[in-house]
Amino acid sequence: MADVRTDMARLESIQILSEKDNQAALKQLKEFYAQFNAQTDYFVKIDTLRELVSAYYDAGDIAAGDLVQAEILKLATENKDKEGIALTQITAAYKLRDAAKFDQAIAKLDEIAKVVRGSSRPDNLMRLESAYGNIYHAASKFELALRHYLTALELTEGLPQKTLIPKIRRLQTLAALYLTMQNPEQTLIVTNDALVLAAQVESPRIIANLRMNQAMALGDLKRYPESLVAYERSLKAAQEANLPKLEALILSNIADSHLRTHNFTKAETVARRALEKAELINDPLSINNAKANLGFALGGQGKISQAMTYLSPVLTHARELGDKADIEATVGEISRMYENAKMYKEALEYTREQQNISNELFRTDRAKTVATLQEQFDADQRKKQIELLARENEVKDAAIKNSRLQQVITLLGAMVTIMVGIFIFMLYRKVKQTNAKLEEVNQQLEFHSVRDPLTGLFNRRSFLELMRQRDLQAPDDRREDSEDNPDCLMIMDIDHFKHINDTWGHSAGDVVLIEVAKRLRSAVRDSDMTLRWGGEEFLIFAPRTKSTQLTPLVERVLRTIGSTPVMVGDKRIPVTVSAGYISLPFSGIPEAACNWEKAMQLADMALYLGKVNGRNRAYGLISLLVPYQQALPELEKDFSAAIKQGLIEVAVVIGPAQEHLESNSVAV
Repeated sequence: MADVRTDMARLESIQILSEKDNQAALKQLKEFYAQFNAQTDYFVKIDTLRELVSAYYDAGDIAAGDLVQAEILKLATENKDKEGIALTQITAAYKLRDAAKFDQAIAKLDEIAKVVRGSSRPDNLMRLESAYGNIYHAASKFELALRHYLTALELTEGLPQKTLIPKIRRLQTLAALYLTMQNPEQTLIVTNDALVLAAQVESPRIIANLRMNQAMALGDLKRYPESLVAYERSLKAAQEANLPKLEALILSNIADSHLRTHNFTKAETVARRALEKAELINDPLSINNAKANLGFALGGQGKISQAMTYLSPVLTHARELGDKADIEATVGEISRMYENAKMYKEALEYTREQQNISNELFRTDRAKTVATLQEQFDADQRKKQIELLARENEVKDAAIKNSRLQQVITLLGAMVTIMVGIFIFMLYRKVKQTNAKLEEVNQQLEFHSVRDPLTGLFNRRSFLELMRQRDLQAPDDRREDSEDNPDCLMIMDIDHFKHINDTWGHSAGDVVLIEVAKRLRSAVRDSDMTLRWGGEEFLIFAPRTKSTQLTPLVERVLRTIGSTPVMVGDKRIPVTVSAGYISLPFSGIPEAACNWEKAMQLADMALYLGKVNGRNRAYGLISLLVPYQQALPELEKDFSAAIKQGLIEVAVVIGPAQEHLESNSVAV
């Protein structure tokens, strides 16, 4: 026992050293483990190996850490330690998390929990709860992450080593969670509590992580000078503790802070330092973060070709992982970089990719919602069927009893028959009411399948079905007077919608979407179809619209949306849209050569032209000035050049200005 206490005391002293100097602690841990023999206590061995894994990972030596993990599994297996064997699988769960396979990672933890739950070792339970919190955090399931983090914090009170370090680390993970939940104020409160405790232990490692959380929270509050001071303190502490992986992360965050304030030269300098540190330890995640920041720093200085040498591999890596949200964010930043450099053709290419990914994410979310509703409906229906079967059995039992009673006394049998009749009538009425409720649920499901849940407008699915039915009609039946009364397609995008979300919040953005939808409905005819195309994009399909009605329709839409700011509480949010519109069929072209999908593509190009030429306007394609066989390929290749070459007549409708709200149109 004396030897065990001595060994545990030595291990605890090395743990404290690891908080100050990771490299020195790593050296002592290897020397300490080399002294062990067959008589050394098993738990001393296993805890020492776990500290070795942490030290290797903090040093950025992932391969060495994985080798020690294998040694832990071997040792636990030899000693028939079921909990120790199970806990080695936490590393596998983290690797699934890093590959964005969150459901599989949680399933792996559930397997571990079957063994560890009810353990007498609070450190094992704390390790499991922390792992649950980390993976739910990465999967954006914040309420579940918070629950597990708080449980892990509570378990620190029962640890045999009465040190503050485990408690401070749990507070650190809580602060990081609040930061992800976009609650920087709560992040600062928890971080400051942890810093008070950290003052009682000399741990540059903990200080580095806490100061980094503090810096990120200050940055989210746009307190950039204070944020940079906190970052510098964090970097100094990480350097003192010999934590190169953490150094690379802090440097990347500093570069990102400079990008936010458009100090691109400083951002480039710091990002290069981060990349050098990340490549030194060969950590893929740190390398990608540094390359992304370096690329956007170069792009901000107008060095586009140099920027893409760093951004292209980052985007390729994101596509390999299949993280749609990350791909959309990266593609969007690249698009804005090209737009700021006035390279509109390249910007358009990335903007289209971003829109496609955004629409795909929107469809995925919608499919999940419909599936959930359908599952709920099926469950309710099964429950009602069970209730009906039970009541039918009751009716049969009652009929049998009535038959026997009729043999005893006719009068009593008659009375029972009457009662059964009443009961059956009541049951019939109940079944009828239940069927009415089922029909109502079906109607709601049908409504949600063709309507956007936020705005109540038609959705993309309903429009695609309309176009399918339209294509099935014979050309003569569909458009007897197509030249005089063509259909019209008008696609719109709310200007600066990201700025609205960033400035007033996503709830204000939702109010703007709902109000724009309401104004669109008021601006069009009852026969026109108004729908939410996706995100902040809307579409109007106006059938049988005379050419003399088209420009007034577009003017009315721009004026109705842009004349009056949207009120959100006491805030006045100015809202305008940019649009592109086209007739279908277009300029006498057969729809076999220019169907509705190609017409939409041309209208989308016209919309983008409105964006790059000042927004709050609509560009309309009026007619071709040359044969369509010559014009269409040029339009698809370079829309702006086709206009300059005089291949097409385009009209511009200007939205309401700040001083005077009258819109006007000019021909181009």
